[in-house]
Amino acid sequence: MQPISRRTLVLGGLAAAGATALPVRSTVIAATAAVPYPFQLGIASGEPDAGSVVLWTRLANAPLNADGHGGMANADVVVDWQVSTDDRFTTLVASGSVTATYAAAHSVHVIASGLNADSDYYYRFRAQGHLSPVGRTRTAPALGTTGRNLVMAFTSCSHYEEGYFTVYRRIAEDNPGVILHLGDYIYEYGAATGRPRTHAGTTEIVTLADYRRRYAQYKSDPDLQAAHAVAPWIVVPDDHEVENNHAGNIRADSTPALTAAQWTARRTAAYQAYYENMPLRPAQASNGASIPLFRRLTWGNLATFHMLDTRQYRSDQACGDGWKVCSDADLATRSLPGNAQESWLLDGLGQHSGTWDIIGQQVFFARRFNASGASMDSWDGYRASRARIQQGWVDRAVRNPVVLTGDVHRAWASNLMADYNNANSAVIGSELVTSSVSSSGDGDGATTIPDVGTNPWLKFYNNRRGYVRTTISPAQLRADFRAVAKVSEHGAAATTARSFVIEEGRPGLQTV
Repeated sequence: MQPISRRTLVLGGLAAAGATALPVRSTVIAATAAVPYPFQLGIASGEPDAGSVVLWTRLANAPLNADGHGGMANADVVVDWQVSTDDRFTTLVASGSVTATYAAAHSVHVIASGLNADSDYYYRFRAQGHLSPVGRTRTAPALGTTGRNLVMAFTSCSHYEEGYFTVYRRIAEDNPGVILHLGDYIYEYGAATGRPRTHAGTTEIVTLADYRRRYAQYKSDPDLQAAHAVAPWIVVPDDHEVENNHAGNIRADSTPALTAAQWTARRTAAYQAYYENMPLRPAQASNGASIPLFRRLTWGNLATFHMLDTRQYRSDQACGDGWKVCSDADLATRSLPGNAQESWLLDGLGQHSGTWDIIGQQVFFARRFNASGASMDSWDGYRASRARIQQGWVDRAVRNPVVLTGDVHRAWASNLMADYNNANSAVIGSELVTSSVSSSGDGDGATTIPDVGTNPWLKFYNNRRGYVRTTISPAQLRADFRAVAKVSEHGAAATTARSFVIEEGRPGLQTV
């Protein structure tokens, strides 16, 4: 993507006053200069394909209001939108208006269609007499074409209280073509003390108003807004968007105390708020206490993104969860993504539609045992499920499977083995694990790979917060593990802790 000017994006503030004005349209609430600025949660785009992209915003002029409606009146608001090939909006390619409803917390999901493949665009909104910041987005290459090399960044786990969102700012400054977020976009906990920042609300969130307010607090952060404004996002949740370590509709514990009906209501609220606050297509809208989020996005012939949901359909964690030795983790009846999603993934891998098959998911995939056993919340707690998927891609002759992972708040890189009980087994894929945006705080900077003696396929470890920047071409995928020294203070620089290359047709990590 072409470099973006600080004048146009959240990186540098609002759009220039001299930009071409949007057409004046009537709104349910009169558009006057006296109306407070409604775009305090920023703008975003997502779900790019070869001809369209989702444009998102949510109106709020007092984001932390306890009712979850961000200070907006109980009335609908008409929002105008524009897409242009330049950041001054002199050449419009799409425009229209959409109604932001009170019932949906004044969130907006626009499908901007009729766009050219593999192209950069700029977009903005207008409501109540105010212009939004300008965002930049990008469409995917058309099927049958490879397009430009793709710079893709991915991260996960942004705990507002545990540190500043400097990682998001550094991602934005890298000007990626697309950003993946692999879960824990928010945390559900109540406010704690002695941390760099404090959640609004003293108790754990459970209601729709609670979840909306929590998203508003996170989305008010200027660094997060900058990352959303610079490129389209592809998102999947993990557990904290609802409740820590839940497995489908099974809770990890009874805190806070909820009846069965209240637990269903909590999931319903959490998934509604997730859709309201993410740049997702209507096909991903929540449906009561569930939300359909596993999906496939193609990037021309270059890559296919298989985005998994490893929370809603999983078997309960074996042996009561935690780190332990547990024979039940080997049971063939247990599945992490659920049997239907396993079949869906293998069917997609068998299509061979892209040079790179990129599996975006939430929890540690490679085997990682230590003296205590293994994590029952990771794929080690669902070993038969992992074996079916790995053998499935081998049987389908998938040339370049790459698993992307979040959740663990540390950066890791690993080869994936045909048989983890045999250190000399064939390498059949690679796993790249991002560190967190802020969860677990600064970290101690350790780089010694834990338990590498019993897990020799593990090739890299770093206990700093950060992200992974990948550069994807037909010949190779390069992964740069980016880290910041501190998140307890704002503004730390990012450095590259280690780089690896995965060569096309040659599974496994090669050190740069």
